[in-house]
Amino acid sequence: MEFSYLCTRCGAGYDLSPELTTCPVCRDEQKQDEPLRGVLEVKISGDLPEEALHDTEVLVQSLLPVPPEFFPPLPRVKGELWKPEKLCRELSLPGLRIMNDGSNPTGSFKDRASVLVSAYARQNGIDSIVLASTGNAGSSMAGIGAAAGQKVILFLPETAPPAKMIQSLQYGATLYKVAGNYDMAYDLSLDYSEKEGGMNRNTAWNPMTMEGKKTVSLDIYAQLGGRAPDRVLVPTGDGCIIGGVFKGFKDLLQFGLIDRMPRITAVQAEGSNALHRALASGSFDNRPSSTVADSISVDIPRNGYTALKYLQEYDGDTVCVSDQEIIEAQAHLSGNAGLFTEPAGAASWAGLLKLKETIQPGETVVVLATGSGLKDTATALKGIQMPEKTISKIEDIRG
Repeated sequence: MEFSYLCTRCGAGYDLSPELTTCPVCRDEQKQDEPLRGVLEVKISGDLPEEALHDTEVLVQSLLPVPPEFFPPLPRVKGELWKPEKLCRELSLPGLRIMNDGSNPTGSFKDRASVLVSAYARQNGIDSIVLASTGNAGSSMAGIGAAAGQKVILFLPETAPPAKMIQSLQYGATLYKVAGNYDMAYDLSLDYSEKEGGMNRNTAWNPMTMEGKKTVSLDIYAQLGGRAPDRVLVPTGDGCIIGGVFKGFKDLLQFGLIDRMPRITAVQAEGSNALHRALASGSFDNRPSSTVADSISVDIPRNGYTALKYLQEYDGDTVCVSDQEIIEAQAHLSGNAGLFTEPAGAASWAGLLKLKETIQPGETVVVLATGSGLKDTATALKGIQMPEKTISKIEDIRG
């Protein structure tokens, strides 16, 4: 198999290189306060080995641009697709499935991107990785980097959940708290990389982030017995996860392993819905974001142009959910399926609840649960009632 870069905007092709991030031609046209122009996608050429058609591990390895020997010594990052039977009955959706990425090594979907970035850095002899994050990508890269023996430098908004900061520091990362939002942290991390060196892992800026995230589609395909679902609901902020979901199914289409693209729905918080607005208007604006789902809270989605292109090309759609709907969905999923997911993961469940009347009972629907709820317990407290009194004997319960 051969791998190269393809600009998602102008179609220019490039060789893989750790120095190359976005398309140099399109980068010259970059404007302030807009998504990245010239995001690079990994293009695959050649034929799949025969073994890949029968072995999931070989299939995933064959479709990734870094050989397996460069990956850090960790269990393979792989979410578990499962059927929440009680909820299937409640919603009359027997084909409902949840992809739980909270079971990954650092408890987050972002491990899919981090592990490939780490491997690519090791392949190229780079031992430090820099990034901005709302929390999950940072703690993910910190943990993966610790396993690989790499130095990780993080820029997180000061409002990031403390649990995600604690997790990052436990892994030994260098953490800078930014007096501003994620967009400011993103720009500061790029400035740091330019002046101090290291591979920058920023979402969409580093082509390996979207390439790593595509593995969720490969896992869904494999765990459904070699077929595509009818619909996938994706919590969406920066647009890199949904870009990866599209890219994974595109690869499967390219090699004839599936014959159609699933209907892919971007679920956004009402207070951070730039992609939803762009799909309706055709262009992006810069509007301040605010939502309890910190992982999908961005003013300017860095992978916005690519995500919008995919949605338009493959007939995807968007749905917006309120913070209250997210909080209620988190408690609903926890109490009825035993899955405690973070607010971003609960957003995709809230999206399903909002769209359930439009889904046919025979459809196979996959909801992405992107991380552990333990990463943000402050938000989870808003959806439950903490006991107000303590007891010392059973009689206190009756009193």
